[in-house]
Amino acid sequence: MIPYGRQQISEEDIREVESVLRSDFLTQGPVVPSFEESFATQVGAAHCVAVNSATSALHIACLALDVGPGDQVWTAPNSFVASSNCALYCGASVDFVDIDRHTLCMSSELLERKLIEHRASGKALPKVVIPVHFAGQSCDMAEIARLARDYGFKIIEDASHATGARYKGPSDQEFQPVGCCQFSDVCVFSFHPVKIITTGEGGMATTNSKPIAQRLQMLRTHGITRDPEMFEDTSAGLWHYEMQSLGLNYRMTDISAALGLSQLRRLGDFVSERQKIAALYCNALSDIEGLSFQLIPSYTQSAHHLFVVHVPSEVRRGMFEGLRSSGIGVNLHYIPITEHPYYKRLGFRTSDFPNSAWHAASAISLPIFPSLESSLVNAVIDRVRTLAG
Repeated sequence: MIPYGRQQISEEDIREVESVLRSDFLTQGPVVPSFEESFATQVGAAHCVAVNSATSALHIACLALDVGPGDQVWTAPNSFVASSNCALYCGASVDFVDIDRHTLCMSSELLERKLIEHRASGKALPKVVIPVHFAGQSCDMAEIARLARDYGFKIIEDASHATGARYKGPSDQEFQPVGCCQFSDVCVFSFHPVKIITTGEGGMATTNSKPIAQRLQMLRTHGITRDPEMFEDTSAGLWHYEMQSLGLNYRMTDISAALGLSQLRRLGDFVSERQKIAALYCNALSDIEGLSFQLIPSYTQSAHHLFVVHVPSEVRRGMFEGLRSSGIGVNLHYIPITEHPYYKRLGFRTSDFPNSAWHAASAISLPIFPSLESSLVNAVIDRVRTLAG
């Protein structure tokens, strides 16, 4: 079966991992900071903190921004559950802002409308907003950042899909890498095997704030620091370390970091290949009546983690099953978070987020990954066209 996504592992990747296995360090050693430094250079951020998953990165990002009981965190329903679970882990409440029906990312217009309504009625405003860069393209971050200034919330970009993507602000600015934190306090990436680059499992948080970076570093390692400049007890010897907060064990290993560091060298090639496949799909399927693609606005350049098509809901099941039975591993990204039983028990209704509901009823993720041969892309195209009638 052709999967919807697949890692691409080279001989160089294997050699880099093997070199760590033959070294003195397997867990967090010298390769982790090397990966962090290279990633920081890649995205133009001042600080990078590597962890064992994007879920972990989201969790400690919330903690680093002092999210806790009594606080609200808003995100998009059209995402994996980690985008909202991170707030609940901190004891905060979560709420949602619907997506734009064309970009499939959090709607800045609906976000502003909800902020206005909450302020007017005296309801709590969010402490943090987590826009999700769905399928590899950025939300309208310049506009969301403007709202953050007006309404006083912090921003964590969930860029799990968007390693290698780019965005810009006002029209006179150049495109900047997602992760530079031009419009956010923290940006989070995923290195799961189906993502743009992989470390097996792993994640990264980027920030331009040294205090936030220091908190992230402590929180990933039990709340412990070994930095003498941060010690409360300044009289102890060289053996000293301090637990200054209640942290977790979210560290990345050198094994994972070695793979990530090797993969990062090919990031440009990976994104270029994904963009070529996306262009093939668009050119070949654009004339099918009732089929539509995700709009890529002028303020973003997508990394194309996913390639999503929408078909009428009444034909989606037949097309989905027909593609699967043909050996084409299509998928759905995502069942809205609000549709899961746990969130239903919290009182959420998917009908309150009609754009996300429409997406879930009509979306199909087609295969896209760098090693997907053009002959297989054409096989997917032919089968879609046949099933579309």
